[in-house]
Amino acid sequence: MLIFCSIMSLVNAIPLNVSEAPTVPIPTEDHTGGRRYTDEQRLLYHLMKDYEKSVRPVRNASHTVTVRLGMTMTNIFDMDERNQVLTINVWLDQEWNDELLRWNPDDFNGIQSLRIPCDLIWLPDIVLYNNADDYTAGYMRSRAMVLYTGTVFWPPPKQLRSTCKVDVSLFPFDEQRCSLKFGSWTYHGFQVDITNRSENIDLTNYVPSGEFDLVKVYQKRRVVKYTCCPEPYPDITFFIYIRRKTLYYLYNIVFPCLMMSVLTLLVFVLPPDSGEKIALGITVLLAFSVFVLAIAEKMPETSDSMPLIGIYLTVVMSMTSVSVVMTVMVLNFHHRGPFNEPVPNWARVLVLDRLRRLLRMKLSNRGDSARVSVCSNSMMRRMSVRVAMDDMRKEIISVLGPGLLTGGNGVPESARLESLLLDVPQTEFSVAQNGVVRKRPRAGDDLQVKLLRTLQVLVKRQENEDASERVANEWRHVAQVIDRLLFWIFLFATATITFVLLVLIPSLPYYTYNYNDEP
Repeated sequence: MLIFCSIMSLVNAIPLNVSEAPTVPIPTEDHTGGRRYTDEQRLLYHLMKDYEKSVRPVRNASHTVTVRLGMTMTNIFDMDERNQVLTINVWLDQEWNDELLRWNPDDFNGIQSLRIPCDLIWLPDIVLYNNADDYTAGYMRSRAMVLYTGTVFWPPPKQLRSTCKVDVSLFPFDEQRCSLKFGSWTYHGFQVDITNRSENIDLTNYVPSGEFDLVKVYQKRRVVKYTCCPEPYPDITFFIYIRRKTLYYLYNIVFPCLMMSVLTLLVFVLPPDSGEKIALGITVLLAFSVFVLAIAEKMPETSDSMPLIGIYLTVVMSMTSVSVVMTVMVLNFHHRGPFNEPVPNWARVLVLDRLRRLLRMKLSNRGDSARVSVCSNSMMRRMSVRVAMDDMRKEIISVLGPGLLTGGNGVPESARLESLLLDVPQTEFSVAQNGVVRKRPRAGDDLQVKLLRTLQVLVKRQENEDASERVANEWRHVAQVIDRLLFWIFLFATATITFVLLVLIPSLPYYTYNYNDEP
């Protein structure tokens, strides 16, 4: 009983105002082990005795705890466009006054500050409203720095993952504005007020990102009042403006797209006889499809806007598809055989005359069929006819003499052969001894007539093939002119689309943020 009364007298002797020096000194020795307490141990014992961390650290319930909030930004960790989440590493600086954590430095060997585990003291329930992470993660349980005046400074390092409305309209030349809104989760403004600790976000320890440039940062305090409650609800919002670095995307997306656009133009330069025009166009089209899929995997699944590079790829893919269709038409003109109708007069005037002069083209003539590639079956047939004509020509010269051949190419004309056939007498007359006139075939006429008729058939066939060759050549010339015209049209369209979508639009003021206008 005597021991209990002694303990109660010691407790009653401790004053309620912890800012004043205690009237009863704290024991400096442990009676169980004889160990001396250090000055910081005595101070911690003094501060934590009868301290309750579950309630606000004010002696009068009408007083407000003012929390001064600031942020020290260290680096931009990641921008997840697909999930629209910004991840940054910061030190969340929080400072307030704790009326229950005051002492007289003279009573503790001049100690003016003490580092106390944050689990032992009251902490403001400041949370990130637009948090994209698990709310149960919390802050790092770092120590709080406490001054003898009761000022508590707690700067826990934290990786913040906040939701951010990503506008991918100008990707990869986009700029994003993200905000981080902090406020008390349970206290209203009359209980816990939140103010700015500094004028702006501290960037002293900021490490530049390899993906984004930090354009501008600022902070703004707001006070929200609801119709249901008279109490104010203050919060502090930190705004971060970032601009994407485009060098990576220029080398890996934009430049390959430009090179594939050039390959689309080569479809109209490739000769039709190569047989690879359509294959080249389809290959380029498939390559564009791969790029579109790669970009689609990175972009958010939203219908609000379409990335600029996606629009560019879609337009160029459409042009490539049109180029394949045009190539089919050009190949149709080029490979029209001798059984097709000749080129219409209007097409001959428009394409072979006006457009050819406008494009400054010199068309090659393929009249000599012996110069045509041996890979064509029709060309092979014409070559065999020419060989047969040469053999027949030598035989005719040996029989009829060289004066018969009057054609410009060494082949008799069919009209000339017809007149020769009419001039050849078919019979000769002879008078017998008895005075009777007899009619008999003229010697050598059968061979001459047979040769002339055979030659007439061959010459007629050659004239028909020459006419067909002229028709085919005209269609080839039409295909060449259309090919060259499409080349210049697609070149102009590609250059215009590239300049407008990749140069002009990203530089327009309408599509960039005005950083002087704060929301």
